[in-house]
Amino acid sequence: MKVLAQQYGAVAVIKPDGPLAATDAEDFKEQFLQVLRENLGRVVLDASSVPVVDSKGLETLVELTNEIAQSGQALKLCAANRTVREVLELTGISAQFEHFEDVNSAVRSFL
Repeated sequence: MKVLAQQYGAVAVIKPDGPLAATDAEDFKEQFLQVLRENLGRVVLDASSVPVVDSKGLETLVELTNEIAQSGQALKLCAANRTVREVLELTGISAQFEHFEDVNSAVRSFL
């Protein structure tokens, strides 16, 4: 999985490209946590290029949410497709994230 990180002012946007699945979840988590430390919790997860999430991917998202919560923030998730949104809802973890339609609205939420 390729993971891109871009800065929008003081906010980092992390965009994984590919399924958030067992084979790549740990690597994604490490990259996300590195960006999180560098940006004091001001991070957005752009899920526009994530077609599916498996159980390990869900576990990773929950772990990241818990890590971000320690800094008083919530994981901001944007542009998730219908499949990913349904998986989050069916598993009951959707409420743990702040959801946004696009990157710009997620980044602006930090203002």
